[in-house]
Amino acid sequence: MKVFDEKHIKNLVLLGSSKSGKTTLAETMLFEAGLINRRGTIEDKNTVSDYHEIEHERQGSVFSTLLHTEWRNYKINIIDTPGLDDFSGEVASSIRVANTSLMLINAQHGAEVGTDLIWNHVDRYNKPMIFAINQLDHEKSDFEMSLASLKEHYGNTVTQMQYPVNEGDGFNQIIDLLKMKLYKFGPDGGKPEKLDIPAEELKKANKLHNELVEKAAENDEALMDLYFEKGNLSEDELREGLKLGMRNHDVFPVFCISAKNDMGSGRLMGFIDNVAPSAIDMKPEITDDNHEIAYTLEGPPVLFVYKTIHEPNVGKISFFKVISGSVSQGDHLVNHTTGENEHLNQLFTMDGHERHPIEKLVVGDIGATLKLKDTDTNHTLSSKNDNVGLKPITFPGPRMTVAIVANTRKDDEKIGEVLKKLSQEDPSLTYEQSAELKQLLIHCQGELHLSVIKWTLEHVYGMDVSFEDPKIAYRETIQKPANAYYKHKKQSGGSGQFAEVHIDIEPWYEGMPKPNNHPVRSEEIVDLPWGGKLHFVSSIVGGVIDQRYLPAVMKGVMEKMEEGPITGSYVRDVRVVLYDGKMHSVDSNEISFRLAGSHAFTDAFTQAAPKILEPIHEVEILAPEEVIGDVMTDLQTRRAIIMGVDTKGKYQVVKANIPLAEMNKYSTSLRSITHGMASFNSKFLEYAPVPGDVQNKLASQFTQN
Repeated sequence: MKVFDEKHIKNLVLLGSSKSGKTTLAETMLFEAGLINRRGTIEDKNTVSDYHEIEHERQGSVFSTLLHTEWRNYKINIIDTPGLDDFSGEVASSIRVANTSLMLINAQHGAEVGTDLIWNHVDRYNKPMIFAINQLDHEKSDFEMSLASLKEHYGNTVTQMQYPVNEGDGFNQIIDLLKMKLYKFGPDGGKPEKLDIPAEELKKANKLHNELVEKAAENDEALMDLYFEKGNLSEDELREGLKLGMRNHDVFPVFCISAKNDMGSGRLMGFIDNVAPSAIDMKPEITDDNHEIAYTLEGPPVLFVYKTIHEPNVGKISFFKVISGSVSQGDHLVNHTTGENEHLNQLFTMDGHERHPIEKLVVGDIGATLKLKDTDTNHTLSSKNDNVGLKPITFPGPRMTVAIVANTRKDDEKIGEVLKKLSQEDPSLTYEQSAELKQLLIHCQGELHLSVIKWTLEHVYGMDVSFEDPKIAYRETIQKPANAYYKHKKQSGGSGQFAEVHIDIEPWYEGMPKPNNHPVRSEEIVDLPWGGKLHFVSSIVGGVIDQRYLPAVMKGVMEKMEEGPITGSYVRDVRVVLYDGKMHSVDSNEISFRLAGSHAFTDAFTQAAPKILEPIHEVEILAPEEVIGDVMTDLQTRRAIIMGVDTKGKYQVVKANIPLAEMNKYSTSLRSITHGMASFNSKFLEYAPVPGDVQNKLASQFTQN
């Protein structure tokens, strides 16, 4: 496999909403370069990119796929990504290592909600962007609408490079405003004729060309001076201005293509070669301790792992980008996160599932290696003397939680190991064994994401699993003071058990004064693992309870706080004052006082106006104005408190506080009521009291169980 130098490597991520044509374009780019003899199709299930069985079943991308093409002595690494928001983790990691993003726009729809959702990832990393308006051969194609929608969404940085002459049925002509030529394609696409612009199009083309020249000149003072001096810029000068503008996120070029009919893809690849920045043109990477690492061949070897997969009969494959220096087969590097040494036995360039061995990869290139022992996604590998760690990929937080149950004992024993592998492959999937809820929980992006997880468990790992609704982690507390005592007495021959305790309890809050009806002999404030506090005060005087038994009383209280009397949920924010009691010189012991403390706490708690608290999530919903009414109506059925509505471009942003109990399968519901035009994110906000009717229902359910 040929080793390219750092100046001739371009890294491109294909982005776009579902059905925008990303996989078809990737196939066409490989075909144009002669790396494949015929173009596969999604319908025939034979594309290089979508090679997984589940992608064949779903007729669309589920995973990001690395492939490459070669065009005029340049290597273009291409990462094809899914278009559905449920798989946004694949998008985030791909953008992180690309130098340029190519956003495909369906000419029938223009900028869509999915386009904006993906844009948020692009904007986070401030990567150069190219727009390609695709499917211009479709009878409902509307280039001007699509271009206008891009400008409406992303401003005047959207820069027109081309326009179609005859879009729709029979589309085969594009006017290029950089080269000022008409490209005319044959019936099978491919290499076009390069013709002079027709007289009837010349006025429009000249006007748009002048706008392009002005846009390119804006990015450099020297170019601006040349433009004022000559009234125009050469093609090379235009390229330089556009390159600077792209790198600074000030220019987003727009191209015209029909990926299906292989029209415009060669010109697009030529622009990527000549204008789109390579890694060495990009700003330095930032380490986790805020130092810079420049993209340079002279630097020490530094690799960043952006993706991990486990292939049957192959094992673990780690995908990485060379951030600095170069790496050769057989090199030994150190994992910054784990401190472990890793041996790169093999290096590969990838084309879907096909691996091509290569001896060396230089700065900016993307490749893969097999069977790294202790290296996962987001880890950095470097030489022993240059141990650095790069800032990690920010993956989207979970939007859906379910409980997973293995239906056989055999699967129950291995489910944790399999979920660990899946979360390594896809960090937007996380899992936990909840001791509180006594459930194994999966946190994912939505119903589609969950369906892929289930399919993988069943078809790849042969597991029989079911999903259940997750339980809610309620909390219990009290609303008023109460008093109780408990005498524990047990005699069964020989030494017995005896303890008596008297306690006051009251709601605890930050900064509350000390008890005014009992002296404080000792106190301890415990930060509870599940949130909130226990303030335990000893007011024992006269030795009625020996000091050595006080920890046992507190332990009994803590044990009961782990399983509250109303719903069995954790108890929080309570002050307990132990002020009196009795002991026996022979029969008293630690277990007696632990049991007495537990029972006394339960009795006092039930008299103290107990209250159930529920987790509240802060939710932000992004939706077009035409569906916002349906969104608000749905929120009202979920006991939501609307905190405000803002505007973001053409979208409305609804901020609401919603009880977690009302958010089960919300991603599915939101997709349904908005026809897929909305998205949301959520995070834990606080615990708040449940309404009285909800508390009665929860308490009744707990009693019945």
